[in-house]
Amino acid sequence: MAVSAPVGIDELLERVRAKYTRIDPREAYAASRSGALLVDIRYQALRDSDGLIPGALVVERNELEWRLDPRGSHRAAEATSHDLQVVVICNEGYASSLAAASLHTLGLHRATDLTGGFQAWRSAGLPVTAPS
Repeated sequence: MAVSAPVGIDELLERVRAKYTRIDPREAYAASRSGALLVDIRYQALRDSDGLIPGALVVERNELEWRLDPRGSHRAAEATSHDLQVVVICNEGYASSLAAASLHTLGLHRATDLTGGFQAWRSAGLPVTAPS
């Protein structure tokens, strides 16, 4: 079996992001108002220090595929269809790109991620709950 040449993370991000259209904070906000599911994959310490996006489903990154697979036995109630529009949000928009690509592999063809992540959302003045 031939082994492919290794790629760096920047190249990997470029490759996965070329497969779907990322959205900015205002587009994500509008999408959520039209029924898209915002999914916050940031770890607990960041959620505690920076707050939450109201209405976003919080799913730890290591559980994402299990919780959003519409056919999975551990799916979240919101994971109703492969046609669901999902916007994955991490802290700055890097891990969310890899997560969105993974959701595409599961058949969630409308999955995308938020350019700039939670920090861009907050900087755009969009709703955030107070940190705990």
